Amino acid sequence: MHDGWQNDADWIILATMSLLKTWMRYSMSLLLGMFLLHLPAALHADSAPVRHELTLDHYWRITMPNGMRFDTSGLAMNGRGELFTVHDRNPEVWQIHLPKLGDGVDPHVARVEMLTNSFTPLQLFGFIKEKKDRYDTEGVSFDKQGWIYSCEEANRWILRFNPDRGIVERLPIDWSPVSRYFSSDPNSSFEGLAVGNDNLLYVANERDSARIMVVDLGTFKVIDNFKVSPKGINFGILHYSDLAWHCGFLYVLCRHQQVVLKVEPRTHQVTAEYHYKKIENTPEHRYNKSYPTGVVEGLSVDNHYIWLITDNNCEVRKQDSKDRRPTLFRCLKMDAVSD
Repeated sequence: MHDGWQNDADWIILATMSLLKTWMRYSMSLLLGMFLLHLPAALHADSAPVRHELTLDHYWRITMPNGMRFDTSGLAMNGRGELFTVHDRNPEVWQIHLPKLGDGVDPHVARVEMLTNSFTPLQLFGFIKEKKDRYDTEGVSFDKQGWIYSCEEANRWILRFNPDRGIVERLPIDWSPVSRYFSSDPNSSFEGLAVGNDNLLYVANERDSARIMVVDLGTFKVIDNFKVSPKGINFGILHYSDLAWHCGFLYVLCRHQQVVLKVEPRTHQVTAEYHYKKIENTPEHRYNKSYPTGVVEGLSVDNHYIWLITDNNCEVRKQDSKDRRPTLFRCLKMDAVSD
């Protein structure tokens, strides 16, 4: 064979092998990229939250004894199954009394009664010099001992009432690990709280930088913080308006999307979504409102029901121009529909 031909053949073989290697590397990279792109969806296909459409079981209009304005903001249930709320214009806690069958009263009207032994002016006297404006109380919760916790928005305070000693203390929580999420707007602050297992307190930072902070009540240190959102909502408006704890799960009220999230607190995984948009937007229950978001601001959960309460900011219902009362909804946790 002629030397020139041999050299040309060698060159063709080498060039072909080089092209094959390049093509193989490109193909492998492309296949790997496609695999990695679809891997998260494959891994989480079975862990997508189950969608529930809440069904309204009953409702009540919350009525004050003297007809005063009452902006309910926060909802909690104690160990005896009694319901409590707070008023975002003062620090006291109010018990909700549901009418009993056969009382001869309107079955859709509930009255409230202020607890006179907790969060009194005398118990709060030591905080007067540091208090900004009025007490803007936005959340309430009970622990297993029956102690009552509340969150105050203007000062970012967590207050705790000890019924055995009859005192209120302001918890000395070190917020520095999460202070970057705090807004300068005093009306965009703590909006709900819940006491969970293992002596942990969960606090909801409302909006701007919606965040859930986890506080160790033994050390008053922030040990975790995270963000959860409804499926498909990665950007845009996210408002946390209350938290609840039940049977090892944290429940998060997202008032803008009108949904309650059930969250596994250790992994931060949303395991279920409870949608209530149809209930809130029913003509009978729909309020006039100044902002394009929902008006539900209180959440409580038990074995059978999800309880929701409105903060309609003294706005009237569309079907009754004289009725400014908040509404308490009792919703069944059934009729689950898998995504």
